[in-house]
Amino acid sequence: MKRIVLGVQYDGASWHGWQTQPSRHTVQDRLESALQKFAQMEIATTCAGRTDRGVHALEQVVHFDTDLTRENFSWVRGVNAFLPPTIAVRWAHVLPISGREDDFHARFSAVSRTYHYLLYNHAVPSPLLSGKVGWTFRPLEVEPMRQAAAHLLGEHDFSAFRAAECQARTPVRDMQAINIVRQGDLIIFTL
Repeated sequence: MKRIVLGVQYDGASWHGWQTQPSRHTVQDRLESALQKFAQMEIATTCAGRTDRGVHALEQVVHFDTDLTRENFSWVRGVNAFLPPTIAVRWAHVLPISGREDDFHARFSAVSRTYHYLLYNHAVPSPLLSGKVGWTFRPLEVEPMRQAAAHLLGEHDFSAFRAAECQARTPVRDMQAINIVRQGDLIIFTL
C-alpha cells in the first residue's frame, strides 16, 4: 500500500467548496471521480483543509491510499485528463505507508496554512477580476493597515469569526505573520 500525495489547484467560483455534500457540485467529488476514472478503482481523498463555496486554492494538499504503482508524472497527467479546466493536479508524490503515527497525513501533518486575500482598490471595478478579488472604490493606505494588523500577531481566540457549524477543535490560532503589500491597484493580504 502506498500513500499518494497531490498538490491541487482550483478556481472555486463554480464549486460548492471542497467537501463532498449530497447533491452538490464539489471539488472533492470531481477530483475523486477523475482519480477513479484514471485508477479504475474506488478512491477516497483527505485534504489539508476544506474550503468554502467560491474559495480558490493555490496548493491544496490531498492524499489517498492505493496499491497501484504509477510514476509521479503519471498521476499528474492521468488525473488531469479527467478534470475540468477549473481544477488541476500540479504535482504528485508517492510515499510508503508504515502504519505508524508518523505517516504523512494531509490534514494532521500540516503545521500551518497560508491565506491570500486580494483587494482591488480603484474607482471602477475590474470585469477581469470580478469574482476573483474584493473591490473597494475608497482610497486605502497600506501602512495604517499594517500597523493595525500587528495587533493580530500571536495567539488569539477567533471565536467571533467562526461559523456556527465550524468543526475545528479550537478557535485559538497562532497568527505567525501578516504581510500587506500594494501592487498597483491591488492590495494583497497574506496571513
